[in-house]
Amino acid sequence: MFPGVISLFSSLALLSSANIVAASRCGVDKLPSLDVFGASVISIDAVQVNNSPLTNPPTTFCNVSIVYTHPGQNDRINVWVWLPNAWNGRFQGIGGGGWTTGLVPANIIPAVAQGYAAVTTDGGHASTASTASWGLLSPGNVNLYLLQDFASVALNDMTILGKQVTEAYYGKSITKSYWNGCSTGGRQGLMLAQRYPGAYDGILAAAPAINWAEFIPTEFWPQRLMQKMNYFPTQCEFNAITAAAVAACDELDGLKDGVIGLIGQCNFDPQTVIGQPYSCADANGTITTQAATIVQSIWEGAHDSEGKFQWYGLTPQAPLNGLANTTCSNGTCSGVPFSISSDWHSVFLQRNDSDPYSYTDAEWDAAFRLSRNKYTSIIGTSDPDLTGFKKSKGKMITWHGMADQLIAFNGTVDYYQRVLELDPSAREYYRFFSAPGVEHCGGGNGASPTDPLAQLVAWVEAGEAPETIAANRTMVGERWEQELCAWPLSSIYKGGDVRMASSFVCE
Repeated sequence: MFPGVISLFSSLALLSSANIVAASRCGVDKLPSLDVFGASVISIDAVQVNNSPLTNPPTTFCNVSIVYTHPGQNDRINVWVWLPNAWNGRFQGIGGGGWTTGLVPANIIPAVAQGYAAVTTDGGHASTASTASWGLLSPGNVNLYLLQDFASVALNDMTILGKQVTEAYYGKSITKSYWNGCSTGGRQGLMLAQRYPGAYDGILAAAPAINWAEFIPTEFWPQRLMQKMNYFPTQCEFNAITAAAVAACDELDGLKDGVIGLIGQCNFDPQTVIGQPYSCADANGTITTQAATIVQSIWEGAHDSEGKFQWYGLTPQAPLNGLANTTCSNGTCSGVPFSISSDWHSVFLQRNDSDPYSYTDAEWDAAFRLSRNKYTSIIGTSDPDLTGFKKSKGKMITWHGMADQLIAFNGTVDYYQRVLELDPSAREYYRFFSAPGVEHCGGGNGASPTDPLAQLVAWVEAGEAPETIAANRTMVGERWEQELCAWPLSSIYKGGDVRMASSFVCE
């Protein structure tokens, strides 16, 4: 979820090592008294960063650090506003990943280098993959205040604070404001559109963790399958089955390029490769019935003990080392659960250190129901009613890799379909693009978006609604260009130079 997130503290250490000097405009005395309803500012600091080595090119900016709390909730939240000397007049909110609320350097650094005033927050905690440090107030008692901060409250707070600081610092109004996030950052974008629809003019919500209360607990489904079958395959065996699926369905879109473009038409059956040999540097053997059965169930998605659908599975090209990860020693393999899912079960559902491997069928069913019933209202962003965002004249783009190994691509399809069912004209302000062969927030064999934020800006400021999203990938050392199609269209190769986007058509 989650993109590689550089440590909050290591990033700040890099920042502090930059050439920091006093500047006449970058000082606490130049900033306004900050006002956020329900919050109280504890401290505010400002330092000038000259020619920061973090940015390319080196950028000079004012780093404003704010600490605040919600009285009575015993939280302590940090907000950072980076204000470049060469401001483009725009404002950008930076999303997080995993349990990290924000300060993802991969996003905030280019934002400032491009001239955006940028804001981000830690949401009151510093963890990325675990909530052990804050999830429980005491055994059995969830820290609901910090969960709410992470889920929604801190996002609106940081936006209000960031805008106040930005406009006071420059003495001008912000021209347009944008949200930029993937994974958790994508969920945050949808949260803002649904609960704070006037906060941003444009929202880029990629690979969004939309149905948190459903998909986070069911991310443990692959581990549960392996535990129940008492068989934990090597990753080599899993990879062999995935490769067979790609080989079988690769050319459905007209081009053999290691990418399943028409995932819905891929009817590959893992049972057909049982007995075929596989070999890697650390493992070899033949594909087993158990592994084929596990993979088929992962693709079909999680179900309860009565066979009722719970949530979508991964697509056949998605790597299985995210949710069905295993480790092997001396010929014996065991599971390596995705930490955010196991964390959700032990901390937020069972509220102790229990092991979700130990669930009975009845306990698995109960945990899923509890997750939906208890947490959808706090962290869920599956509401298809975007009326407020539409009335605010906002624009939103979502793109999602079809080979996402952590967040089921079809969960985003499900949400967008429901948006269109409720408002058939939703494409006027919200568009969703699929990225064949692309993994979570990037990577994989497919073409990843080149600069979707720029296309969002063009839509917001020039009315240029994107029919496709420009994308590219590196193949055999060369840059191949392709356009990502607006769902439900698919990119089909029609002949010609495979490196050129003009050789593909959305249909």
